[in-house]
Amino acid sequence: MSVTFSNFSFRYASQDKPTLKNINLRIEQGEKILIVGPSGSGKSTLGQCLNGLIPHTIKGEVEGQLYLNGNDVSDWKIEQYTENVGTVLQDTDSQFVGLTVGEDIAFALENQMVSRAKMYPVVRDTAKMVDLESLLNKSPYDLSGGQKQRVSLGGILVDDVDLLLFDEPLASLDPKTGKATIDIIDELHKSRGKTVIIIEHRLEDVLYRSVDRIILMDHGEIVADMSPDTLIQSTLLTKHGIREPLYVSLLKQCRLDLSMVPNIANLSEIPVDVIKPAVSAWFKNMDTTPIQSEIDNPLLSVNGLTYSYDNEVNALENISFIVNKGEFVSILGKNGSGKSTITKLVMGVLSPDQGAILLNGQDLADLSIYERSKKVGVVLQNPNHMISHHMIYDEVAFGLVNCGLSETQIEEKVLNALELCGLSRFRHWPIDALSYGQKKRVTIASILVLEPELLILDEPTAGQDYKNYTSMLEFINQLNQKLGLTVIIISHDMHLVLEHTTRAIVIADSQCIADQAVINVFSQPELLNKANLTVTSLYQLAEKLEIENITGFIQQFIAAEHESKQNVH
Repeated sequence: MSVTFSNFSFRYASQDKPTLKNINLRIEQGEKILIVGPSGSGKSTLGQCLNGLIPHTIKGEVEGQLYLNGNDVSDWKIEQYTENVGTVLQDTDSQFVGLTVGEDIAFALENQMVSRAKMYPVVRDTAKMVDLESLLNKSPYDLSGGQKQRVSLGGILVDDVDLLLFDEPLASLDPKTGKATIDIIDELHKSRGKTVIIIEHRLEDVLYRSVDRIILMDHGEIVADMSPDTLIQSTLLTKHGIREPLYVSLLKQCRLDLSMVPNIANLSEIPVDVIKPAVSAWFKNMDTTPIQSEIDNPLLSVNGLTYSYDNEVNALENISFIVNKGEFVSILGKNGSGKSTITKLVMGVLSPDQGAILLNGQDLADLSIYERSKKVGVVLQNPNHMISHHMIYDEVAFGLVNCGLSETQIEEKVLNALELCGLSRFRHWPIDALSYGQKKRVTIASILVLEPELLILDEPTAGQDYKNYTSMLEFINQLNQKLGLTVIIISHDMHLVLEHTTRAIVIADSQCIADQAVINVFSQPELLNKANLTVTSLYQLAEKLEIENITGFIQQFIAAEHESKQNVH
């Protein structure tokens, strides 16, 4: 299916200015296109115009034309869109309609009044295509993130649509599952000749398999429409706040002229002889002996923690680790490995079956949830799950009001927290007027105001673009360094963990399989594989160039990145 936007603009009914401005874009039948851009750039809005949500469900004013296979869609009904365009959303749970995987895949066929005799073989073949044959009788809600993605994919493939649209398909997936998802998309594109459009923040992860073109959007406009190589060789990614591949950042550190590096968008195809001299000259073979902290000063002690949701299978089994005061630690693992269960146990939302959690030597079991919340602050993945007030000031003051402080004390503490979080000028604003990233800062302010000893961030990069989450984490780093705040990040964002944390606790199959310096963890492919994580492209580059001290290679890159950031500030 071909797509043509001609002088196309769109303004949401609730807004003064258009979100999409004068879009002119042509996508040919059978192309595979990646659309990138910072939050608010209009890329998801563009996707909603393609699948008919705009103008059928989301109201607003459309100007210009959109043609699908040469047909002007301005008078199409929503059913015509669904017969031609299949969409897999970031939030797969909101797409499920069946009680079982089989029912969900069969939904489109039922709407078309296909007989059961004809339906069964089609559903079975579709499930086979996305590797779900053995799960047809399972509830889609009981599956892992990657399996849920495949159910959504099966639901649109059964209809044999011509255009597949993926809106942030990797947002909630661990790295290994993300790779498998990109593999499935690539296979569908190659074997079935589908037109594929992927909207995604995680550029490097999508480029694990080739794409024909990358469309870069910002402020509702197309600022670039290029081959992956040309875009990476330009300065546009940095200029528009898009995370470039890690190995590209390293090649830049080596002062390489990227325009002279062939196939730069695909690390495996870059000729070794073009990059080896510069990288070898840059790498000094650093000493990688981990620096031992002189004094162990435990803040959080987790001892023999075991927990089961169903009294049959343990979500956590005999987990033990210590987090020292002032540390910045990450907890890593695949979807469903038990990472977030640890947070719920620390908060007191769940109680352990066995084991104990101590904070400053005190057993948290002796404290109420309210008492814990003053000592341990938790920032959940989705800020909308934490916010309970209309105005920013009231949201941040809420915890202090419960503590019974005077209005003067509350005002002083709230204004201080808002200042820390860069939200002072918004203090009289309604929360609804903020972006997702700003809402996240409000939730952090509402926790910092209680002056906790430990801050836990659950998937802090989810739903945030590189620019937003980088500024948020630089701010958390400052709190860690200046106020001595102890921080735990729960994540499977490998870039984030590598750049910001010093030690990683790795959970796999409900057990702790590693507790080591981050650079050591990232140099062990077998260990990462067990936790559904993958080696970074820094590791792959070092392997490609036959560098023996890979840990030192990664360490030197991180040190150089930190130094360049400090120079900028």
